[in-house]
Amino acid sequence: MPFLSRPLRAALLAAATVSTLVAATLPAPVPLGIGDPLFPHLGNPGYDVLAYDIALDYRGDNDRPLEAVTTIDARTTEALDRINLDFTRGTVRSVAVNGVRADFTVSDEDLIVEPIGSLPEGVPVRITVRHTSDPRGERDTGGWVRTADGLAMANQADAGHRVFPGNDHPADKAYFTFRVTAPQELTVVANGVRTGTARHGDRTTWTYRTEHPMATELAQVSIGRSAVVERTGPHRLPVRDVVPAAEREELEPWLSRTPGHLEWMERQVGRYPFENYGVLVADTETGFELETQTLSLFERRMFTDAFPAWYVESVMVHELAHQWFGDSVSPRTWSDLWLNEGHASWYEARYAEEHGGPALVKRMRAAYARSDDWRAAGGPPARPAPPSPGHKISLFRPVVYDGSALVLYALRQEIGAEAFGLLERLWVRRHRDDNATTADFTALASRVAGRDLTAFLSGWLYGTRTPPMPGHPDWRAETRPAAAKPA
Repeated sequence: MPFLSRPLRAALLAAATVSTLVAATLPAPVPLGIGDPLFPHLGNPGYDVLAYDIALDYRGDNDRPLEAVTTIDARTTEALDRINLDFTRGTVRSVAVNGVRADFTVSDEDLIVEPIGSLPEGVPVRITVRHTSDPRGERDTGGWVRTADGLAMANQADAGHRVFPGNDHPADKAYFTFRVTAPQELTVVANGVRTGTARHGDRTTWTYRTEHPMATELAQVSIGRSAVVERTGPHRLPVRDVVPAAEREELEPWLSRTPGHLEWMERQVGRYPFENYGVLVADTETGFELETQTLSLFERRMFTDAFPAWYVESVMVHELAHQWFGDSVSPRTWSDLWLNEGHASWYEARYAEEHGGPALVKRMRAAYARSDDWRAAGGPPARPAPPSPGHKISLFRPVVYDGSALVLYALRQEIGAEAFGLLERLWVRRHRDDNATTADFTALASRVAGRDLTAFLSGWLYGTRTPPMPGHPDWRAETRPAAAKPA
């Protein structure tokens, strides 16, 4: 279906005759970004992505790139002579804009597309990129995760563009369709709902679509010798877990607890916000678990090592809580990360307290004791220091986990449990399927409390030192001496 009217398409084609002259007047193509304080070159100005259609061809071999076609439906938000996409770790075969072949340049981690003629503001645009997607990169840089029998994704924080081209920033959420072709003995699962499978000899194409917009960092595709275990959650919510087929029975005692976790979270903040949910157990070592939308990624060892039951379940609740806080309500900038991790850690701690783990007040007091050190090492919760170069995962420091849950504990101490509970429910309801900021949270908290909480929350969110804890004047931050430098 054409995306441009015939007169507009004719004008663009006519511009081809002078495209060389136009190109000569343009500055050299360079990477752009939307100016995120932590990832200044992430995301791209000038357009809003509406939908991705990502086709991947997996040949059963993790040692060679996948052939791929990514189609991006977007709308321009300003006139564009070039379209910058985030993309790296793949070879670009060709690019078309609205069905017309376009020139392109690769610069740093940007794919820079030059359509024929300028694109006006406010018009739809379809960008089709034929490329490869390479799973052979270093583990700690994110993107594809190589498992014992296939692949999965771990795109947080800035690794979605290591898999497919796009606008790789959570501020630009979009709908996703995945079309993944793999050998017939493998199972493919992705975010959203499966809408079809098609056999082609000894290969199968699996299609999945999301029913809600999603940030690129939350995309998930699992390919492997997997079993899909289906059950129902509250309100007949479809729950589908994806596990190594040989370990289905061994993992079942853990998987069967997810409906209860969903019920517990719904009692805290309201109805689950998406079309389905499930746990993806991958036979790999990442060093973390990850809240990819509707299908949270877990290392196999989380369920097979000898962790206490209350701990395993509280981590499962942590990733589930992210479906509300971080996935449905996504951060506007990466400095708003505390809204994701602080809330997930808060509900993790509360669930642990109710199911055999440490008391919430004990955990919060311990966090308070360490808070000044955490702030000194990584910045305050809402103004975190940039991640270390070449190790982007270092953004996820203690200050954005328990250090940020501590902010929520202080807020509940200040406004009372009833007002705090109302705030949480209103937050996820008002910003569902959208982005929100720290300022939005402060404004809503003030409205619920009936008084301006800006000054109170400012100290907790931006202060270099931890403010006094309401209701606990005896709590003290314990600054530890710096480690001696080697001679």
